[in-house]
Amino acid sequence: MCNAIIFRGSPTQRFFEGDHPPSSAFRMENSQRNGGRSCVMFTFLHSPSMKRADGDEDGGDSESAERPEAKTPASKLGAATVGSDWTKVSCPCCVSERVEPLVLVKLGEKVRPETKRWLIRVIGTPQKDGGAALLAHPGEDASGDIIVLSAPRCTLLKATEELGLCKMYHTEELEAFSYNDRDNFKNADNMEVFLTLAERQYIVKYELDGLRAQRDLRVPGLADNYTLQYRDNVWRKLESAGVIVDTLPLHNPEQLKDLSEAWYSGNQLAQPLDSVNKYFGSSVAFYFSFLDFYTWSLLPLAVLGLTITYFSWEAQKEMNESVSDSPDTSDEDSGLAVSGHMVQAVFSMLWSTVVMELWKRRSSSLSYRWGTMHLAERFAEPRPGFHGDLGVNPVTRRVEPLFSEWQRDLRMALVSVPVVGLFLGLVVLGMMCFYWGEAQVQQLHSDWDSLLSQALLYAPSVLHIAYANALGTVYWTVARSLTEYENHREESAYENHLTAKVLVFTFFNCFAVLFHIAFFKQDVPLLRKRLASLLIVTQLLNQVTEVVIPFLVDRFISAPHRTESEDDPQEDQFRNQSTLPVFPGLFAEYIELLVQFGYLSLFSCVFPLTAVLLLLNNLTEIRTDAYKICKLFRKPFSPPAASMRVWQVAFEILSFVSVVSNCWLLFLSPWLQKVCQEGGLSGTNLLLLAVLVEHLLILVKLLMAVLIPDEPAWVRKKREHIEFTSMQALREQKLR
Repeated sequence: MCNAIIFRGSPTQRFFEGDHPPSSAFRMENSQRNGGRSCVMFTFLHSPSMKRADGDEDGGDSESAERPEAKTPASKLGAATVGSDWTKVSCPCCVSERVEPLVLVKLGEKVRPETKRWLIRVIGTPQKDGGAALLAHPGEDASGDIIVLSAPRCTLLKATEELGLCKMYHTEELEAFSYNDRDNFKNADNMEVFLTLAERQYIVKYELDGLRAQRDLRVPGLADNYTLQYRDNVWRKLESAGVIVDTLPLHNPEQLKDLSEAWYSGNQLAQPLDSVNKYFGSSVAFYFSFLDFYTWSLLPLAVLGLTITYFSWEAQKEMNESVSDSPDTSDEDSGLAVSGHMVQAVFSMLWSTVVMELWKRRSSSLSYRWGTMHLAERFAEPRPGFHGDLGVNPVTRRVEPLFSEWQRDLRMALVSVPVVGLFLGLVVLGMMCFYWGEAQVQQLHSDWDSLLSQALLYAPSVLHIAYANALGTVYWTVARSLTEYENHREESAYENHLTAKVLVFTFFNCFAVLFHIAFFKQDVPLLRKRLASLLIVTQLLNQVTEVVIPFLVDRFISAPHRTESEDDPQEDQFRNQSTLPVFPGLFAEYIELLVQFGYLSLFSCVFPLTAVLLLLNNLTEIRTDAYKICKLFRKPFSPPAASMRVWQVAFEILSFVSVVSNCWLLFLSPWLQKVCQEGGLSGTNLLLLAVLVEHLLILVKLLMAVLIPDEPAWVRKKREHIEFTSMQALREQKLR
């Protein structure tokens, strides 16, 4: 390797002192390959013509923003060469003839040019000097309201190691990536092949979130009350000051078109999960993989439910009674009906265990294939929203904001718990109103006995479902505010506490009425009617709120203001992406699946067609969710994920609760109680029998969970090999 490098310009200074960088142009003089060796000459030339982009001709940081001698047309931003308006790279190995736009930063309307120039210098400054070591493009000019970001090779590779991603080694095996051993990893010199688009975009966000002020300094163009204090989170502070309005990953139109055609536009049944992972990231890919797996696993239950419904005349008779409100007083019982419901209950309990165990095996295989099975827990910077008094972290020995555990516990005890309790009280209030309304319409129907009064029998259920959904939406906003107020340091702790709050409320909000009807009122026809109403109305509401309304808003409100053509400058095309609504995330999607799973595993024995309705809903849900994330919302940042994390635990908890629910529903059967009484079993003995059967079924579920390994043997061996090689590499590094 031979390099000839010429530097001309003024001395460097660190960007935190507020000086401007030198106006320099970067030009690759010669690049050629000779027998596998590269000979490259780089020239850094002082250029007064760069004053437009940098503001000053002299002073500043040599690692800071580069400007060309002649401005590259804005339409060429997506395929920009090294001589464009992108800030220069800090090392020769990161030089590339093409810079890929990855992230768009939208600035406030009143941001001054000097503030934008300062921000570009912060972004482009090396990490050793407190910057993000990223590439930045100012858009049309220094006074524009956007900054387009990319990342050089070294920044991407270092972040890959920090995140603990696994990549293909030269031995054709996945290994935990090591920056010092980067030359032995396949395609490590081609970032568009080595890392997925989602990974590259997340790394840009990862570096921006880690920006911390290295000293107290005043931001050019801002008032003194927005002065950055030592160790302040730069990006968070600028957002609060209105300098940064949005930070969003950019769509790649060609890749998005190919993915759309393979995902929801055609007639194919299989999802292109690998393509989803490459474009949207492993977090999104895991959701769609679970949705696909769970949907097709409903098929056996759906077939069983149809069979029971078709052959069970007793079930048909009970359904007619629940609709017509004219109970049949016949003492005739159908053994086939009772045995069918028993089969449905037992099968549902065992099915839920098998599905979750098989999913864990599939999840581990996917995490290996996508290189996320060795994700690192980094003891690095706190989450951007964390705040506290500046001090020394006793674990990392770094200066950072500190917030004591007793303060957090006090906030949870005095604020979070009472507010959550208040919303649970509102759930109980809604349930009481539902029972009052149910009694009123029953009385009205008995007095009038008309077609209108018969239709009104379903009005309390529909109104209560709407109330529950509205209350859930309000609670979601409140839960996020409460969790933010609790001030958790790690992102994982924040997510876990938020999820716990939402799960407690969701379980209470969605299942409290059903449990009350089943085990206190012991009204099976009402339980069946309520469950059918929930399945139909909730699914319709979800489809309307998640797809139809966003589609209409985009089509008739947003789209007319987002007109574009292929000849438009690329900056304008990027701005159009920022006009799309923010993707609401996967939280609501997981909640929807969890509620479905609860209805199915807890109460499906009283309504065997539950699985059929869910199967039909989810077959459309896959395509509507895919269409929604591709077309109706901004592209989300997606952190690497190795599984569904806390959601998997929630599904497993529901699986065990289903044993208790189904056992007691079976023993509430009038036919079974009559048989037990004829056999001489007292109420106490019947209760003990129910407890015994419940414990036996739980034991069977535990045995099945033990007998079905959480990961295939080949994945376990690969994981252990990756852990071993990582330990060896760490040991060798310490020895060196």
